[in-house]
Amino acid sequence: MYRRPLQSAARSFMNVTASRAAGKALDHEVYLSRALVACQLARASSPCVTPCRTLHSTIQLYNVKETPQHSEEEVGAFTKLIEAIGFTGPLKYNKWKIKIAALRMYTCCVERINYDDFFEKCSLPDTLNSWFLVAQLHVWMCLVRMRQEGRAGKYMCRYIVHSMWEDVEQRSKIMGIDAIHRKETMKALTETFYAAIFGYDEGILSDDCVLAAALWRNLFNRQCEDPKQLELMVEYVRKQMQYIDALDGEDLLLTGEVKWRPLVEENAQSILKVATPTYNDTGL
Repeated sequence: MYRRPLQSAARSFMNVTASRAAGKALDHEVYLSRALVACQLARASSPCVTPCRTLHSTIQLYNVKETPQHSEEEVGAFTKLIEAIGFTGPLKYNKWKIKIAALRMYTCCVERINYDDFFEKCSLPDTLNSWFLVAQLHVWMCLVRMRQEGRAGKYMCRYIVHSMWEDVEQRSKIMGIDAIHRKETMKALTETFYAAIFGYDEGILSDDCVLAAALWRNLFNRQCEDPKQLELMVEYVRKQMQYIDALDGEDLLLTGEVKWRPLVEENAQSILKVATPTYNDTGL
């Protein structure tokens, strides 16, 4: 509908041009003014005209905060070929060292977390499922950090997740869960884990509302009625991500040591001083 007034104005302009071709020639500005008048009359006479959106153009350049981007690691044709098949090519560090660092990092997600604080502050039941929900949150934060370290970091992420599933299966065996129920439990936890990964990724890249929604769905299992608990967890995730982002990537690849900030702090805005890990020449 919004094209018809313009078409009628164009026809009026062409008719005027054709009729005046043999006669006295007028200036181009006169024809243009007549076409504009015809366009305005057509707009006024049209009963239902959808207003067009006004276009805004500017030459002003806006500054965007630049964040340091990790340069892509250059690999050869042979490495690309074997990785396309499904194998892992040569990495910056020895693969066994990275596997050991991945196991240490997962251990930090399990042994250096006070799970009782999370069960108490977030009103979570003391069960294997609640333990897994808290553990996967910290594993996800480690995965986000290590994915920034190129091919070696992605290789390390695979073994962090592998260590997590090995630990979950061993814990389920210790609790006496039979093989059939253990298989069903592992399948349900796998679906929960990868769904949580997508939700947390979206939340960390968005505002606090999106992150709170992801925590409400995954950590609280849609059963949180206290907004202060969500606020506490959003603050916790933000400050933890700020803290581990400040850790040196080379040290993480060699040691896997992560120290977590406490759940409740007096001044959550202050970032703790990063302790430099110590390791020998072999990375151990």
